[in-house]
Amino acid sequence: MVILWSMTPPLRRLVLDVLKPYEPDILEFTAAIADCSGVDGANTVLVETDRDVQTVKVTLEGDDLDADDVEATVETIGGAVHSIDQVVCGDRLVEQSGTPQDR
Repeated sequence: MVILWSMTPPLRRLVLDVLKPYEPDILEFTAAIADCSGVDGANTVLVETDRDVQTVKVTLEGDDLDADDVEATVETIGGAVHSIDQVVCGDRLVEQSGTPQDR
């Protein structure tokens, strides 16, 4: 049985591991991403500083995030999405549940 979705569920949360240059600084970087389509809030945390780049964790929430717009914006300002670490889709935000493997 093949199920075809006529509509994609809205993307509510996106957590990204991003490599960014020192410039723009974290304030300008976060403001640029917060201006992307569907973003209601953005949080950027500095994880590591290297010789040439900074590693940041970016958490975005909104009613219908545009992941392509976010990635294009990151690339436009000189960064690169290293990995997508969390995705939440659907009509509401669902928090991660603990499992025995988490201990």
